[in-house]
Amino acid sequence: MQDLYTTVTNRIIIALEQGTPPWICPWQKDTSAVPRNLVSGKPYRGINFIMLSIEAMAATYSDSRWLTFRQANQLGAHIRKGEHGVRIVFYKLHERDGHGSGIADTDPVGCHETRRVIPLLKSYTVFNASQVEGLPERCQLPPTAPLWQPLDAAELLLSESGAVIQHGGNRAFYRPADDTIQLPLKDAFSMPSAYYGTALHELCHWTGHSSRLNRVLGSRHHIEAYAYEELVAEIGAAFLCAHSGLEGRLEHASYVDHWLDALRRGKRLIFVAAGAAQKAADFVLQMAGPEKVAVAEDVVPVDEATTEDCAVAA
Repeated sequence: MQDLYTTVTNRIIIALEQGTPPWICPWQKDTSAVPRNLVSGKPYRGINFIMLSIEAMAATYSDSRWLTFRQANQLGAHIRKGEHGVRIVFYKLHERDGHGSGIADTDPVGCHETRRVIPLLKSYTVFNASQVEGLPERCQLPPTAPLWQPLDAAELLLSESGAVIQHGGNRAFYRPADDTIQLPLKDAFSMPSAYYGTALHELCHWTGHSSRLNRVLGSRHHIEAYAYEELVAEIGAAFLCAHSGLEGRLEHASYVDHWLDALRRGKRLIFVAAGAAQKAADFVLQMAGPEKVAVAEDVVPVDEATTEDCAVAA
């Protein structure tokens, strides 16, 4: 089986080299543009969010819904001949004994002195709804108005977070020493969406505080600490912008070369960063109301697995 880590990482490297970070598109002021499963309605998260966004950009799909070959058949529809799907991933936890053998569900408790849970990286293929013919009428996209205004949605995330946000000066940053977000005055930004995009980026940094997610700032394989933290905040802010119906924006272009270098040398980095970014976004959404945190479409979210111990399974 082809190395999924390498495949995903290479696609993201190409997108970055082309000047289009894959986590900032293709949503266009529309929360319905977030990639989601057509049948369950659940949004895709973490690395799958990024992968489907890349594909949607490349193919210019107008529909953000995806489904498997089997789901299409169950709806009485079919994938058009010649269409190609996108592989997305999930982790499935597999318990093994100390000798590497799988443990059957029928094994009595205590038969194995040492047990180890290994997250196996698996994949399946999904197709965009635009690639499907014969969808029933109930699956057609209705012309609906957004339930809320994008700026109101972003303002809600900031206000309900409880973060201390100060305005003034000409820099935007999060200061861990006094747990404060500093932003320029609102009228210093060219447009409201620019202000909220910057604020949500800093809010993602804020989630890493020891009293919240305790995201320890430290160097990782092939990337220094601040570059990694900026990558997490970039992707996390993009998830929050997508939730709020705002266009994503690249806040720290100066780190792109660092990210490219690290991604070329560490094929699992984007999986780890995307998982940390999803946790940051989920924390902010949970503060705004538990109902705003969507249940993952992935069987086990990428960010819940220990990627250092992952095996790739067919």
